[in-house]
Amino acid sequence: MTTQEVADALVGYCRQGQFTEAIDALYADTIVSVEPDGAPMKEVKGLEGVKQKTEHFNSMVEEFHGMKVSEPLVADNFFSVRMTMEATFKGGIRNTLDEVCMYEVENGKIVREEFFYTPQPSEDC
Repeated sequence: MTTQEVADALVGYCRQGQFTEAIDALYADTIVSVEPDGAPMKEVKGLEGVKQKTEHFNSMVEEFHGMKVSEPLVADNFFSVRMTMEATFKGGIRNTLDEVCMYEVENGKIVREEFFYTPQPSEDC
């Protein structure tokens, strides 16, 4: 798959809330996932680690209220999307998460993802 095809596929999965399916279909075994300083998991390596990180995030959410994913912006082997998600976290805190997500593609698979946002202070995260 081309970078554009990977980007379009990821956007489709995310818009449907199918994050685990996206990981299974589009991520390389050697994936590196990077969060900003102050996030609960700064860097995770490997497919299983990324799946665990996703499960950890989902376990903190009491209810999802909606998500928007922009069209991808593709350049060479990279693409970015803006994701905005509204959720109520356990403990009753409703929040809107707004982030820029950057991805690198090699051989038709995502090999690196990096998220840019301001982490919310929390003892549970």
